[in-house]
Amino acid sequence: MTAMNISLPETMKDFVDHQVQDGGYSTSSEYVRDLIRKDQVRRAEQHLAALIMEGLESGPAIPADDNYWKNKRTALTQRHDAK
Repeated sequence: MTAMNISLPETMKDFVDHQVQDGGYSTSSEYVRDLIRKDQVRRAEQHLAALIMEGLESGPAIPADDNYWKNKRTALTQRHDAK
């Protein structure tokens, strides 16, 4: 693991210390790592939501039945064999 030093105003440092004490964290580093993990999850959820909206706005839905997947496999096999 690598170290990173940050500067905080006293009020923010006090807040972090309070969160460590009351939030069940053993160190301020553990608290900051948890914040970063939560931000990573939040950003991933935003990205997924954007992809879902893109899919919903991409046109009318088509049924993904057995015939659909059979045609997909055939097209992919043909494309692979053509290489």
